[in-house]
Amino acid sequence: MPTPQFVLRLREKIGHQELWLSGVTAVVLRGEGDEREVLLVKRADNGEWTAVTGIVDPGEPPAVAAEREVLEETAVTAVAERLARVHVEDRVVVYGNGDRSRYLDLTFRCRYVSGEPFPADGENTAAQWFRLDALPDMRDDHRARIEIAASDDVAARFQR
Repeated sequence: MPTPQFVLRLREKIGHQELWLSGVTAVVLRGEGDEREVLLVKRADNGEWTAVTGIVDPGEPPAVAAEREVLEETAVTAVAERLARVHVEDRVVVYGNGDRSRYLDLTFRCRYVSGEPFPADGENTAAQWFRLDALPDMRDDHRARIEIAASDDVAARFQR
């Protein structure tokens, strides 16, 4: 999916200045025990493997945004079960056109419901399941999101 319309309208007013956005990470899990798997996507913009991520639309409940992003990006239906982590991205993201954004990320643990993953909307070049003990190379922050969401913690972790 392209840049959301509300972001484009804001960019008309602020140009490339840093924009504060709310984002979600959907850690979709299926299976049990040693066979448990996580759904990952390989991003088209930088080639990195991540859980599904996206921007929360104005007025959209974040859990709904997580479920929507999973469906849009992978054609998989998932249900957000709990908020696992709340944190601010350590780095400012600078896009190819010079736009700058920083994200408040809400990481959700999601339960797989149905569907076979594929890169459904052009944002990714691959979408597939990985066993939790056999993740591909990825940034430490994205690995941490998966580990926290896959844990048995019942309360969300907050950045301090």
